[in-house]
Amino acid sequence: MWNIPSEERLNRIPRLYETEKIRLKEKQIHLHLFIGGCDWYIAEFDGEDLFWGFAILNSDFQNAEWGYIAFSEMKSIKIDGCHEIDCVLEQYWQVKKASEIENICRAQGWTLHAKKKEVLL
Repeated sequence: MWNIPSEERLNRIPRLYETEKIRLKEKQIHLHLFIGGCDWYIAEFDGEDLFWGFAILNSDFQNAEWGYIAFSEMKSIKIDGCHEIDCVLEQYWQVKKASEIENICRAQGWTLHAKKKEVLL
């Protein structure tokens, strides 16, 4: 796996079930993992090996879903022996609500509620 998240970064992710009373649209997405047309958006972590988040496999938005993802499995995936899953570096990924992520909104049939970007003059 490329750019494995640091322990510090993983420790900032809410533990499993901590956010279960929060609506899906309001869930904070802490990590974005990807390879090819596959994306995993991570909202919770058990502190050891199990993530909970949203997965879009092979750009199949119709069958994308919320569920559990094993971190150990993510780290072990290799395609053609060399391509590995990547994690967006912390400096390029800001924690944001699920409703602010275009791919999740598209798959869930939600209207995108992206934060407005400030224009500095």
